[in-house]
Amino acid sequence: MVALLPLLLAGCGGYQNTLNPHSHAAGDITNLFWVMMAVSFGGLALVTGLLVFAWVRRGRRGIGGDTDDPHPGEKPGWFVVVGMGVVFPLTVIVALFIVSDWAIIKVTQAPAASSTALTVKAVGHQWYWSFRYPGTKAVTADEMHIPVDTRVNLVATTVDVIHSFWVPELNRKIDTIPGQQNRILLYANQADVYRGQCAEYCGLQHAHMGMLVFAQPKAEFRAWLRRQSAPAKPPTTALAQRGEKIFLDGACSSCHAIRGTSAKGYVGPDLTHLASRTMLAGLTIPNTPDYLARWITDSQHFKPGNQMPNFPLPQAQVRALVAYLETLK
Repeated sequence: MVALLPLLLAGCGGYQNTLNPHSHAAGDITNLFWVMMAVSFGGLALVTGLLVFAWVRRGRRGIGGDTDDPHPGEKPGWFVVVGMGVVFPLTVIVALFIVSDWAIIKVTQAPAASSTALTVKAVGHQWYWSFRYPGTKAVTADEMHIPVDTRVNLVATTVDVIHSFWVPELNRKIDTIPGQQNRILLYANQADVYRGQCAEYCGLQHAHMGMLVFAQPKAEFRAWLRRQSAPAKPPTTALAQRGEKIFLDGACSSCHAIRGTSAKGYVGPDLTHLASRTMLAGLTIPNTPDYLARWITDSQHFKPGNQMPNFPLPQAQVRALVAYLETLK
C-alpha cells in the first residue's frame, strides 16, 4: 500500500496540480472530482457494509442455515439486487451526468467570440506547441502568455497527428484534430506560471511535449506582446553577425523562421524571439547558452526522434550561432 502512495499523489503539487484551480472552470472541475470521489467512497462503504452484514447474518444462522424463517435470505434479496444493484447506481450516474455534462460543461466549453478579449491559436506539432496571436505577428513556441483576469479564446489545431491541449489549473483538455479547430476558454485569476501538457499519445516524444502559460498583469502582457510582434533586431557584435550569416546560409534557415531576415522555414519553431523563452524543446531543457549549444549539435540526445538532425559543427561556428541566437530577445 505504501508503494502505491506516490502514484496516488502524482497529480498533486508541483507545476501541474489538478487540484489547485486558478479559474472558475478549473474550480468546477475540481469540485466535480471531489464529489465523484465522495460518491465512490460512499458506494464502496455501502457495498462493504452489506457484505459484512451478510457475512455476520450468515454466521449467526450457522453453516446449516437453521432458522425459524421458512424462506431465509429471500426477503432482503430483491431490495439488495434491485435497489442497491440497479436503482441506486443509476440514480448516482444520472445525477453525475447532469452535473458534469449539463452544468459544468457550460462553464468549460468554448466561449462565444464576442465574450472574449483575446484569441490565441495553439498548434500542435511533433513534438512542440506553437502559439500565434491573430491580429499581430507574435509567434512563440511552448510558452504562451495571457493577461490575468481576462477571458481568452484558445483555438486549437494541429499540423500532423492528434494532440491534446491541457493546462489542468486553468481548464479541461481539448483535442487538436487535423483539419479542425476546437476552442476552449482560458482564464487565469492569478498572475503565475501554469504548466500544461499534451494529453493524447502522439508518438515517441509525447511525454516531452509540455508547455508553460504565463499569466501576467495586463500592462505587462501588452508590453510583452508588443515586443514579440516586432521583427528581430540585427546583431551588433562581430561574433553574433558571423553567427547570423551561418544561420542564414546554412540548413537552419530552411526549417526555422526569423522575422526581419530571409529565414522563412516552417518545419521547426519560429525563432524570432528565441532568447526571451525560458525553456527549449518542449520544456525538456532550460534555455541557456550551454544547453542551446548542446541542442544544436546533439538534439537527438535530448529528444530522440525529433525532426531536427544533429549538426556536428566546429566549436567556433557553434559559439557564433549561439551568440547570434542569444540576441533574439
